[in-house]
Amino acid sequence: QVQLVESGGGLVQIGGSLRLSCAASGFTFSMYAMGWFRQAPGKGRVVVAEISRSGGISYNTDAVKGRFTISRDNAKNTVYLQMNSLKPEDTAVYSCAASQRVRGPYDYWGQGTQVTVSS
Repeated sequence: QVQLVESGGGLVQIGGSLRLSCAASGFTFSMYAMGWFRQAPGKGRVVVAEISRSGGISYNTDAVKGRFTISRDNAKNTVYLQMNSLKPEDTAVYSCAASQRVRGPYDYWGQGTQVTVSS
């Protein structure tokens, strides 16, 4: 069955870095665009970054431009989110998702991984 499993979350200090991974199985990974989303406490889920099937095109939301980078390795069926210069407002549950089209709608979702940025 389809699975998206996120890892790499945790507790980090302000200004620190984390790299999230999302391992995919149960579908043809290279045929799907991928996205990272986050949901902060008491708020709705928002898109963070998206990447095309080949990885040649990516989009970042304004809040993370210059700090976060999305990438993918189709040979490993994995999408990554490198997060640098982390801020308290980056604290959220981060989830990955797969879409047959760049920028959605998204068909498959992972369970999420918690990222907490504290001083």
